[in-house]
Amino acid sequence: MEYEIRGKLAQYVHLTLNSGDSCWASKGSLISYGPGIRWSLKVPGGMRGAASRLFSGESLALTLIESSDDGCSVALSSNEPGKILAWDLDTGPVVTTRGSFVGAFGPEISIDVNIAKRPGAALFGGAGLFLQTVSGKGMAFVHGAGDFIEHELRADQSILVSTGSLAGFSKKVDYNIQGVGGMRRIFFGGEGLFMTKLTGPGRVLLQSLKRTMTKAKTNQ
Repeated sequence: MEYEIRGKLAQYVHLTLNSGDSCWASKGSLISYGPGIRWSLKVPGGMRGAASRLFSGESLALTLIESSDDGCSVALSSNEPGKILAWDLDTGPVVTTRGSFVGAFGPEISIDVNIAKRPGAALFGGAGLFLQTVSGKGMAFVHGAGDFIEHELRADQSILVSTGSLAGFSKKVDYNIQGVGGMRRIFFGGEGLFMTKLTGPGRVLLQSLKRTMTKAKTNQ
C-alpha cells in the first residue's frame, strides 16, 4: 500500500491499495474510492472493544476499507481545515484525542480505547476519561486543526497545554492536569480551571486551532 498526503488548507490522504490490502478509517472520513474497493462498519476488538468505545465519545464502529484489485484508490480526510500527519507505528503507539484519528493501515493494527491513568486528567484534562490508542506495525494518520506544533519531550520534561489544543501523543508520555492558579486566571483567562500537563519522554502533537468537544463529536 502507498499513501500521499495532499492539499494545503484542508489536507487529505490519498491511498493506493493492492489486492488484499485493507485499512481502518474513522467514521465519516471517506471522501471517495474507485472500483475494486469495498467498505463496511466494524468494531475493533469485538465485544470488548464495543464496550469501551461506547463510553469513550468515539464512534462505536470504524470503517474497514478493503481492496479486491491492484491500484485501487481511496481518499480520506477530517471534516475541518487542518493538517494530517503520518505516524510510523514502528516508533511506538500513538494516543489520539477525540476527533484526531483519520485512519491506519498495516499488517498488525490494533485500535483500542483505554481509560486515562490519572483520575484528575480523566475528568478535567480535556481529552476525557477514555483515550484511543493506535498500535501495531504500519502507519496511523492524525489530524490537527490548523497547523501542527510538535514537541519531543525528554525524560521528565513537561509541557502545559490548553484544553482542546492536544491532537496526539506517544503512549509513553504521562498525561495529567495542573491548575492554572489565581482567581483572575480562572475567571478571566479563558482557559478554565486546569491545563493539560504532558511529561516525557515522548512525542507530542499540538494543533494551532483549538478543537472543542462539540466539533470533535461531529467528526465521528
